[in-house]
Amino acid sequence: MDFDPTTHPHRRYNPLTGEHVLVSPHRIQRPWQGQTEQPQSTNLPQYDPDCYLCPGNARAGGHRNETYEHTMTFVNDFAAVLPPPGPTAPLEPHHLLRTEPVQGGCDVIIFHPRHDLTLARLPIPDIERVIEQWCAVYSRRGSEEGINYIQIFENKGSLMGCSNPHPHGQVWSLSVIPSEPAKEIESQRQYALRVDLPDSDTPKGPNGRPNLILEYAHFEVGVPHDEGRVVLKNEHWVAVVPWWAVWPYEILLTPYHRHIPSILHLTQEEKATFATILSRLAKRYDNLFSCSFAYSMGIHQLPTPVVSTSEGSECADVHLHSHFYPPLLRSASVRKFLVGYEMLGEPQRDSTPEQAAARLRACEEEHYLDRIDAAA
Repeated sequence: MDFDPTTHPHRRYNPLTGEHVLVSPHRIQRPWQGQTEQPQSTNLPQYDPDCYLCPGNARAGGHRNETYEHTMTFVNDFAAVLPPPGPTAPLEPHHLLRTEPVQGGCDVIIFHPRHDLTLARLPIPDIERVIEQWCAVYSRRGSEEGINYIQIFENKGSLMGCSNPHPHGQVWSLSVIPSEPAKEIESQRQYALRVDLPDSDTPKGPNGRPNLILEYAHFEVGVPHDEGRVVLKNEHWVAVVPWWAVWPYEILLTPYHRHIPSILHLTQEEKATFATILSRLAKRYDNLFSCSFAYSMGIHQLPTPVVSTSEGSECADVHLHSHFYPPLLRSASVRKFLVGYEMLGEPQRDSTPEQAAARLRACEEEHYLDRIDAAA
């Protein structure tokens, strides 16, 4: 029989990590009698006197917030890593049991003073201010001695472990490169060294070498709109449900017009279009199930701004991109779990990335709450 990706089980390869995902599209109709979640409330006050992140309020660690008007950044009161100097590595009790001390710092970036807003409802100029804060912390932390990696991320919603609904994200700066970005960096380096690739007119990376993410993004942009995985694009950025997506509505967001190693390499125009596509994507997420859509989002780029991008550097071929990992499966109350076979074998998904992209493309870009407010 002929293979049909919409009905036949199959595996897809992720060239960024070297891993596979099992796709089982025939299971999308299975009944659900498992756990359901309570969608995050959208009926929040503009100011909450008990919120640790609202302007002027006291935080759990005892410090008091500034009466800020836009963004605010502070050192996390309960940081996952502590500043140097740290202890020396202990003696190994066995060669399989290795301990590596880690130092660094953790920052919190509050996106906006209003307690009830998210990226989906922030005005574009306020999202631009968030991007500028990402750049500022990335630059500042990256210049500190002993910092070898900076991870910018946002956990949105209680489903993703976020303990406070006030719009905010985090930046963790570490003395080591974590496992996931390390795999991506090596995959991009190995791809750039390949000599068996066909010639293409795709924008190249440094020194004219092929670039894994640019190649992939350009391929996706060229697929017919109603058949592919592209959800949104503008003159600089493309948001795509990647071929290898694990999460039902996962997104890879990346510049596709030229090689960009980090957010510090963005022009002002590219930052503006970054803010615009973040807003459009966040609105579509919320509109998909008419809820405040939960996700974990993170930026992958050069480990720090001082890392060399010259030829021969292990990070020369790193291309800026963001991952969105949302857990909702088929409604505002049914989430995707990674358990059983997925923990012991490999990740699995039911709907195909193409089906997910089509559903996101079909969503309107006017936020559903704005429609409700207008109707009232």
